[in-house]
Amino acid sequence: MTVHTEHRFNITIQSDDLAAVNCLRVLSQFSQKTGNNRIVWYGTKDDDWRRDGKKVTFRFTKPEYRDGFLAEVTRLLPASLWSVAGKRDDDPVDPPAR
Repeated sequence: MTVHTEHRFNITIQSDDLAAVNCLRVLSQFSQKTGNNRIVWYGTKDDDWRRDGKKVTFRFTKPEYRDGFLAEVTRLLPASLWSVAGKRDDDPVDPPAR
């Protein structure tokens, strides 16, 4: 089981299409091959997407999971629906308050 702070390899995607964002969530969960694969899309709810200027950030435990996610997104979604807005290797998920 992974914890939030282990998910530090991120990629931020910009998309004006909420349906595409929902597809991105599923692809991020699919791409995180080990641990808790729901942490990957933590903070990407519809309201978060709107608040963040139609951008969502996905965080993975390994760079190869992030790269696999990007490969799947490229393979399955038209490039006109999304773009990479940034990548970082040192930005873990803030755990939810208890």
